[in-house]
Amino acid sequence: MAFLKVVPLEKALEVIESFPLEQEVERVPLDGALGRVLAEDITSPIDVPPFDRATVDGYAVRAKDTFMASESEPVRLKVIGEINAGDTPTVELKPGESVYISTGAPLPKGADAVIQFEDVEREGDDVVIYKPAYPGLGVMKAGTDIPRGKTLLKRGTRLTFKDTALLSAIGVAEVPVFRKPRVAVISTGNEVVLPGSELRYGQIYDINGRAIVDAVRELGGEAIFLGIARDDRESLKALIENGVECCDVVILSGGASGGIRDLTSSIIEELGEVKIHGIAIQPGKPTIIGLINGKPVFGLPGYPTSCLTNFTLLVAPLLRRLLGREDEVRKVRKVLAHKVFSVKGRRQFLPVKVEGEKAVPILKGSGAVTSFVDADGFIEVPENVEILEAGEEVEVTFFG
Repeated sequence: MAFLKVVPLEKALEVIESFPLEQEVERVPLDGALGRVLAEDITSPIDVPPFDRATVDGYAVRAKDTFMASESEPVRLKVIGEINAGDTPTVELKPGESVYISTGAPLPKGADAVIQFEDVEREGDDVVIYKPAYPGLGVMKAGTDIPRGKTLLKRGTRLTFKDTALLSAIGVAEVPVFRKPRVAVISTGNEVVLPGSELRYGQIYDINGRAIVDAVRELGGEAIFLGIARDDRESLKALIENGVECCDVVILSGGASGGIRDLTSSIIEELGEVKIHGIAIQPGKPTIIGLINGKPVFGLPGYPTSCLTNFTLLVAPLLRRLLGREDEVRKVRKVLAHKVFSVKGRRQFLPVKVEGEKAVPILKGSGAVTSFVDADGFIEVPENVEILEAGEEVEVTFFG
């Protein structure tokens, strides 16, 4: 099957951007919120701490009762009780009274300072104070840490363990997050078998299925591997239909070339619409992009490096949009380790390994497993460039 029409990469991205997909919001238990992306700003529903509390072990006092205390003329206050963390105070300090209090415990009514026990002496029912306290000493006021109504986390935040701890501190039990897009992953080819199977002559183990599934999961999506479609129409069509039924996006690897065994394009055309069949880039020219029942279907090349390069260029931005992630693809500026030749008129994405400040081109070809495994990402060689010189600054886009 010939390519329908080879288009520039920018056109392919425009087509993908136009797909009628909407972010969906769900509420998940805090226990399952790690790594998810917030769909709403989070404001604190409470003051933290919610009460005035002691920051040291010592004696809660009325500061003005201690203003005359000195080494030569200490002040004596009567100890009328004890308050520990978690207690609800039932006493109210009157002039000349104090309460023993532990760190984190709520202050009793009337108290406005806590003198740590190392700075006083206990004599029977009295505490002897040798220096004045000031209001607020040894006390954390209600809302000092987090005031009620303060915005703590913004929409689009990907939650870390620090964020979930913060949510726990303000009592949030359910978190509004963007729903994970469900992505069906299908490998294709008579020669492809799953790891653990006996490898016969002429067969290879599937790498693309594993790589795509985990790339989707790494981004935050939910990936479902549907298996390997053989080079026959019914096998491939059944898996594509299954993927469209159960998932939001379908990704196939292999079966996208213009050879006689190419069935992907015709099946997508039968079930929906082929939007693109061929992108003016190398590697990855024979990529297919279509829609079935409003759901994107990607036919990525079979060679691992081509497959994952096009996943990073085309699929990852779509998944980020659905996930509500605001972060960009990771990119760094490096210098080229050695000269690279390209074909003028062809836009090329070349795998590279990052070593210190250098980007080392990997020139084994996109069919080599180690081209992908050894590469950290890729650089772009524009279509009007034939040579990139050693030492030239390049931008490395990381995989994933």
